[in-house]
Amino acid sequence: MAAPPPPPLHSTLFLLLLHLSLLHAYTHPDLAPLLSFKSSSDTSNKLYSWTNSSDPCHRAANFHGVSCLHNRVTGLVLEGFNLHGRFDSLTSLVKLRVLSLKHNNLTGPIPDLSNLTSLKLVFLSNNQISGEFPPALPSLFRLDLAYNNISGKIPLTVNRLTRLLTLRLENNHISGSIGFLNLRNLRDFNISMNNFSGEIPVSLSRFPKSVFSYNSVLCGLPLLECILPEIPSPVVSSSPTSLPSTAEVPAKKPEKNRGGGKISTLAIVAIIIGDVFVLALVSLLLYCYFSGESVNGKNVLKSEKSVYPSSTASSFEKGRMVFFDGMRRFELEDLLRASAEMLGKGGLGTAYKALLDDGNVVAVKRLKEVAVGGKWEFEQLMEVLGRLWHPNIVSLKAYYFAKDEKLLVYEYMSNGNLFWLLHGNRGPGRTPLDWSTRLKIVAGAARGLAFIHTSGTTHKLTHGNIKSTNILIDKSGNACISDVGHSAITPPTAAPRSTGYHAPELSSANTRKPTQKSDVYSFGVLLMEILTGKCSSMVDNSGVLDLPRWVRSVVREEWTAELFDLELMRYKDIEEEMVRLLHIALSCTSVAPDQRPTMDYVVKMIHDIEGVEPSPGRDMLDSASDSPI
Repeated sequence: MAAPPPPPLHSTLFLLLLHLSLLHAYTHPDLAPLLSFKSSSDTSNKLYSWTNSSDPCHRAANFHGVSCLHNRVTGLVLEGFNLHGRFDSLTSLVKLRVLSLKHNNLTGPIPDLSNLTSLKLVFLSNNQISGEFPPALPSLFRLDLAYNNISGKIPLTVNRLTRLLTLRLENNHISGSIGFLNLRNLRDFNISMNNFSGEIPVSLSRFPKSVFSYNSVLCGLPLLECILPEIPSPVVSSSPTSLPSTAEVPAKKPEKNRGGGKISTLAIVAIIIGDVFVLALVSLLLYCYFSGESVNGKNVLKSEKSVYPSSTASSFEKGRMVFFDGMRRFELEDLLRASAEMLGKGGLGTAYKALLDDGNVVAVKRLKEVAVGGKWEFEQLMEVLGRLWHPNIVSLKAYYFAKDEKLLVYEYMSNGNLFWLLHGNRGPGRTPLDWSTRLKIVAGAARGLAFIHTSGTTHKLTHGNIKSTNILIDKSGNACISDVGHSAITPPTAAPRSTGYHAPELSSANTRKPTQKSDVYSFGVLLMEILTGKCSSMVDNSGVLDLPRWVRSVVREEWTAELFDLELMRYKDIEEEMVRLLHIALSCTSVAPDQRPTMDYVVKMIHDIEGVEPSPGRDMLDSASDSPI
């Protein structure tokens, strides 16, 4: 049988051209929204890898920050790209599951996200987003809108987010009540530095005070108890003019009730005499009590002698307690009567844990001597420190200044310090500090130090004594930097700072004053301490060796695996993260100060490491499940 004749050449060419034209006509449905966003927001062209490719999900396309699943864009993570303007065009990415645009300069209101039914994670913190809280949201697991300019009230519809694990709204202008909030699955919550008012619901009272602080009129546990206004009891007046203008004058009552609506002159005189008598009796009792206390004052002071050894009644009378916002007021006598436990001694003074009569616990630092000119200079510095509020800084709550006595009152941190967590009780029975906790601690400490460095108005603020004992841990496991501002008042004759954290330039007598660059060096040593589990100064066969020098020598010999703490070897798939943190530490401890990064950039580099916080890269980019972890 003869073979069929081949198709005409012109027919083959036609089919080929038709196929190519169809391929060219196909445009990926997510390409236009991405390019529109780049065109309006990427003014510095940092997204240069985004081109007019027909498929942003193709491996060869190389769309930075874009992740896909089943050939649709499901993740967009662009943090710290200096993006500007609005991002409304992204609402066309209907399969989006993760949206993280933190640390940019985005403006305008949050667009309507209700069509993004697959969206699970939204991170928009540290932008300039304004407008009101989004009224309609998909079924989110995490929502972070902190450090923006959002105003208005939280809508009732937020309670529909029954699976919400994170709600961060700190440092905005949101107002109104939160009494209606009922999000029982919340694990990460913060509404501090807003304008909320009213009572905190019971479902949120489990969170620490810090997440509610710096709001106008917010009360209830864990803050101060809400005081309800007293409802005046009805008083029957003899004159209709004392009634409100909208009230009707009651009809005249029968004669048998006459006189029941007013108080006789004799009764008024008796009440006045009784009040005077009670007042006199109370005054007499108070006089007897305080005069007896002054007689026995020697015994009172003696009982507190272990806490305030050189305190005298006369010195206390010359000063006053000065409180900052958010601190429950108390008198100096309350502080003296408090049961105290010494926490430690430093070059500036001795720190105590004080339990007040009302059950509050504070940390008190009793200063030995300070290097300031006088009371005015001291108070000016305290005012600066009192306004220096950040979740990763131990807040100064109050201070006391007198000629012979100076006290600083801080929020008490119940979980000790990083030094003890790393080095305490090494051996059998010890609970190791896991990798994710170490990353969380260094990320928090970095944010706190960056805030200190960028908060100066007329001059640059420094810490001057960054070390693991000054990284305290609060009830939620967050790192908080202590001793902020102490370097400014530490006298030259005080005990030297921990030499293991000293930047090389501070060894010179001419450059002993700490700088922001020397703070960065100390922070780099802290990172090495976290990674190696070793103290900042070690003793080997050649004597005392500082940690940065030892780390560099090991890296030079290409024995990097020998660097890391053996307690971290039990965890899988963290080697890359540890190496990335090591590179940050090496950069921070450069010998030349100009080669060290700023703390703002250190924060960004640490946040870029997977696992610092619930990472979009690990959350849902490779899975279609609804699991939040």
